Amino acid sequence: MAKAKHYVFDNQNEQVWIYCPGCKTHHAFTTKHPTFAPWQWNGSEQNPTFSPSMLVNKMDPESRCHSFVRDGKIQFLDDCFHGLKNQTVELPEIED
Repeated sequence: MAKAKHYVFDNQNEQVWIYCPGCKTHHAFTTKHPTFAPWQWNGSEQNPTFSPSMLVNKMDPESRCHSFVRDGKIQFLDDCFHGLKNQTVELPEIED
């Protein structure tokens, strides 16, 4: 199974989803949108890389998750709320 799932909603909107083992939920990277495309993606569902970092719940330190996804690994930064902060781990496989 893959570590990321690519969704094409129409010819103008695309997202790539991963499962975050720190938050224990999914995070979505918007890779195509008619007015913005904040993340670049290497096109790999097996070993995804996204740029720039993903910052979830920026204004809420109690649930903030900040990470880089590179070559199928997720690097959690020091401003994460969960126990995986400051660690780099393999992305888990994502179910369809």
